[in-house]
Amino acid sequence: MSTITEPGTTRRTKAPNSRRNQKQGDKGKAYALIAPALIVLAIVIGYPIVRAIWLSFQGNRRLDPSTGVFVDGGFAGLENYLYWITNRCMSPSGVVGACPPGVLATDFWPAVRITLFFTVVTVALETILGMVMALIMNHPSKARALIRAAVLIPWAIPTAVTAKLWQFMFAPSGIVNSVMGQNIAWTTDPWAARFAVIIADVWKTTPFMALLILAGLQMIPKDVYEAARVDGASTWQQFTRITLPLVRPALMVAVLFRTLDALRMYDLPVIMISGSSNSPTATISQLVVEDMRQNNFNSASALSTLIFLLIFAVAFIMIRFLGADVGGAVREPKRTPKRTPKRTQKKEEKHGAKDRRQATAQDAEALNARLEEASR
Repeated sequence: MSTITEPGTTRRTKAPNSRRNQKQGDKGKAYALIAPALIVLAIVIGYPIVRAIWLSFQGNRRLDPSTGVFVDGGFAGLENYLYWITNRCMSPSGVVGACPPGVLATDFWPAVRITLFFTVVTVALETILGMVMALIMNHPSKARALIRAAVLIPWAIPTAVTAKLWQFMFAPSGIVNSVMGQNIAWTTDPWAARFAVIIADVWKTTPFMALLILAGLQMIPKDVYEAARVDGASTWQQFTRITLPLVRPALMVAVLFRTLDALRMYDLPVIMISGSSNSPTATISQLVVEDMRQNNFNSASALSTLIFLLIFAVAFIMIRFLGADVGGAVREPKRTPKRTPKRTQKKEEKHGAKDRRQATAQDAEALNARLEEASR
């Protein structure tokens, strides 16, 4: 504490060091409070990721051709990753070559294409339908609460129940074929099975998209629409000029969450169609489970790591370049100040000085005129 004495007054001021120490103490308390949560997250989330990456560099148990006994693989480097990406297998004699048909690695790239196809189609349809449903739920009406409750029912149903429900509907003698009057093999024909999975997934997860978009719509001030109506804007102009730009942050976050969820799709195609790795609806996650069932935990860890890297890359692209800000911060584009040429600046300075001289002369003349009138 420092004391400053003035005539008749005494004032005490805190030293800067005490304020600095107080701030450091507050930071220490904050770190101490969040330390337990960080430790739990590191154990629950961090350890499985590190463990899976470590296992991905270990070889699976295999038959030793010299002894005829199964032995541990040991450190394998990138062998497990090359097994999936390049379909490279090792024969019992120890020769490395292309994987024969029937090996899980041969189903990797078809599963990647199917997973990306499901992701693009389902997310696009769910975004469009979710926007329509959000606009309907956001419209003021007496039945708005009932509409919201009815819309959220498909999302509240467990995925396994949804899959069995649609499996019964897409059966050869199910409701879908009866209504259409057709005999489509929804569960055996490759493209019919894929579209059946897409329909079921869109029916279940569109309410999730609608809920997130509705939250963004409710953040838009009503005064903006009133001003637009006063200016004569049509309903389409209000949607394209006001609704879409202002709801874009919430829309991109919804698309991000749904995209990451679609890349991990597993239970819906497995229960509806088949759990086989060579199924026309087999996704990457199905290969991981199938490989683990064959006790190939290390190569399954490598495939899980590849899925993690794919999801991380998609999330990074959407957050960094497409504006999906999950933190809620509004990013404004950087504006660079315009630089005027030196010649233009000199001209503006000359004109400004000339205008100032003219204004001064006019003021002087006006003052002289007032003095003359006053003397008269």
